[in-house]
Amino acid sequence: MSEQTYSGVDQDADGGLTPLGRIVIDAWVFGILPESERCTDWSMSQMQNLYEEVYAAWEPYAHLPSRLPPELQQRHSSFYAHRISVARDSGWNTDLSDES
Repeated sequence: MSEQTYSGVDQDADGGLTPLGRIVIDAWVFGILPESERCTDWSMSQMQNLYEEVYAAWEPYAHLPSRLPPELQQRHSSFYAHRISVARDSGWNTDLSDES
């Protein structure tokens, strides 16, 4: 049985705004990964290791973007604004209502 792999942030659903995609985006914010790294075909163990690094990077800021220093806040805002735009352009709908 082969290990599952991650599709990569650019092929991920919702413009990469899934839990795994957010790990990649946050790794860019903190400089853990270069912005060119999309994690395409990474194993789940590689993604788990990346998660642990990202988690540790967030700890001094209580995992809150509002507690990031200005430079990191700017990076966070920029990366997430871009990803939200990509998601919306691909049909992402944030409407949570039960009515169709």
